Amino acid sequence: MKNILVLVSGNGTNLQALMDACGTSIKGAQIRAVISNKADAFGLERARQAGVEAVAFPVEGRDRESYDLALSEVIDRFEPDLIILAGFMRILTPGFVQKYLGRMLNIHPSLLPKYTGLNTHQRAIDAEDLEHGASVHFVTEELDGGPVVLQARVPVFEGDTAEELQERVQDQEYRIYPLVANWFVDGRLEMRNGTAWLDGNALPQQGYASE
Repeated sequence: MKNILVLVSGNGTNLQALMDACGTSIKGAQIRAVISNKADAFGLERARQAGVEAVAFPVEGRDRESYDLALSEVIDRFEPDLIILAGFMRILTPGFVQKYLGRMLNIHPSLLPKYTGLNTHQRAIDAEDLEHGASVHFVTEELDGGPVVLQARVPVFEGDTAEELQERVQDQEYRIYPLVANWFVDGRLEMRNGTAWLDGNALPQQGYASE
């Protein structure tokens, strides 16, 4: 049984999707613990309700380097095979990223490389994009810049608000994040030399795609 550790900062809806998938679409793995930098994050309560160990680890005045060093010590107690960022709202230090390189995934609400950072839904609307979406990618030192594994696309309708578009994107996030986690747990997915590989094939910039 492989161990998954999830880092959250807020509501934890992607965490919920991952917990629901363990034992069904994610086989051979358990969510060993959930850690949050926010003591009041509802994601911690979701973990407790599911019987998963929940750890509040607030910043408490630490600088980025000392926080990430201390966080890694907490993480290592759970011996994770995979670390999943599910709305973890911190920019990670290079040392932290390097320690877990190739074992850490993130989901970002845009069709990367478009719209790194925040406010992606409004930015897509303002740009009059016809489609928007979400990207699961390996975490590297470049913010939202790691190799993409899988993307989900949704239409942008005339008159959409950012909230309406966000809801449409999140519905897809809950589908693709467990899928990618299962690929990793199954040994089908890895990162080599800055590229995502699935079933022995290097993935293109937009990740896996099929007709």
